[in-house]
Amino acid sequence: MEILSLYNELNTYLLIAALLFGIGVYGLVTRRTLIGMLIASELILAGASINFMAFNRFTAPDPIVGQIFTLFIMAIAAAEAAIGLSIVVAIYRNYKSIDAEDLVELKG
Repeated sequence: MEILSLYNELNTYLLIAALLFGIGVYGLVTRRTLIGMLIASELILAGASINFMAFNRFTAPDPIVGQIFTLFIMAIAAAEAAIGLSIVVAIYRNYKSIDAEDLVELKG
């Protein structure tokens, strides 16, 4: 019955958030395609959102602060996905590839 009470502990949420963040960082470093990097960055933002919501639930005196931060992160993630996908489409139209190693000619 102890496993049923894990949802009510801060450490459980922090462990899940750290796992998502770690998977995201690993994916961002090891992925060669731009789509994979974009998905990995979404995992990093999801890990941060879980942290904010966990601290909001267990430690914050004002419960609104963590929820506002999470909504802000969700808005940033949506904007990042939209802009990132449009950049990927533009790169694919010019280079016919989305492999990050093929984009050495980009300057910026």
